[in-house]
Amino acid sequence: MDSTRTAEAIRPKSFDEIVGQKHLFGENGVIRKMLAAGRITNMIFYGPPGTGKTTAAEIIAKESNMVFHRLNATTASLSDVKNILSSTNTLFATGGILLYIDEIQYFNKKQQQALLEYIEDGRVTLITSTTENPHFYIYNAIISRSSLFEFKPVAAEDCAVAVKRAISYLNAQTGLEKTVDEQTVLYIAKSTSGDVRHAIVLAENAYFAADTVIDRETVDGFNVRVGNFDDDTHYDLLSCLQKSIRGSDPDAAVFYLAKLLSLGELISVCRRLQVIASEDIGLAYPLAATVTRSCCESAKELGMPEAAIPLANATVLLATAPKSNSAHDAVFAAMADVEQGMGREIPTHLKSPLFKGYKYPHVYPNHYVKQQYLPDDVKDKQYYHYGNNKQEDAARQYAEKIKK
Repeated sequence: MDSTRTAEAIRPKSFDEIVGQKHLFGENGVIRKMLAAGRITNMIFYGPPGTGKTTAAEIIAKESNMVFHRLNATTASLSDVKNILSSTNTLFATGGILLYIDEIQYFNKKQQQALLEYIEDGRVTLITSTTENPHFYIYNAIISRSSLFEFKPVAAEDCAVAVKRAISYLNAQTGLEKTVDEQTVLYIAKSTSGDVRHAIVLAENAYFAADTVIDRETVDGFNVRVGNFDDDTHYDLLSCLQKSIRGSDPDAAVFYLAKLLSLGELISVCRRLQVIASEDIGLAYPLAATVTRSCCESAKELGMPEAAIPLANATVLLATAPKSNSAHDAVFAAMADVEQGMGREIPTHLKSPLFKGYKYPHVYPNHYVKQQYLPDDVKDKQYYHYGNNKQEDAARQYAEKIKK
């Protein structure tokens, strides 16, 4: 029996059957109350895998009587999106279309932009999910038109409810009467760190390996994770990895790398290491971003366990490299001004096609001439400040030299 079939078969059909996420779907849950009031909006679900994001989208579609379409951004193309969106003009879509896009971080900016026209005029209600920080991976225009909801790792006691459902379902399907005690059910629930789907798969594997009683020893035959990660979450471990690298501690960094890889977090590790290379090492060692990218691509091609080797190289390189967040601070300072509506009118001499008054730097000594580039209302702003490292110190000296 396909293990994914069991998870699908016992997938909750109503909010009352969802385990965990009471802040969203309990009696006083914000989404539940919103739907009860007849309100439905574009939503972004973010949180660890196996916490009910897809299930919630399906229930919301049913509760709202909307036509439900689901895409996974890891395999879907822009044409798949357009095929669904084209149905908004048919009679079959008169009740409205709810489009659920899983792992939306895999869609590029162009693909995400294609959704705007349809969610803007209400033809489509969009629900997306991601295991990453939505502010880093989802187009700002979509975020501004959506409500963000965090899905938290499911507590072991809640996850145990789903494990019991799985065992009951399997007994009904096989005609057997295998048993499992409360302690083993809780052990299965705790072993998967709040991932309900993984707990169901683990329970099913143990079910078919057991004779008549599912015990802890049988479960341990499939639970290959290293150590006890009951209280560790996807985001906590990634944060620990980044903070250890930022703190120049290679030992702690490789430890958290090993922990994450033991949990199957290969893709998340690759993404986070690439962020770290630009956010925390940055201009102190610009080549770090290229090396890290190469190591991550190598890791994804190799797969585990060999993927750990290039990722360890990248991790230790970043942890031991000089650090600078000057570019990071510069762009977010500039973004803050942009979000406040500053700098709307750019200088006339920078506008095409005539560039009237523009001075061409290459015809001046040192290829430099002083002129205004920033809009008038931010012309005295300094977003970038040179970091205290060899690379940026050399850049600072060069700037001082050409501007004399």
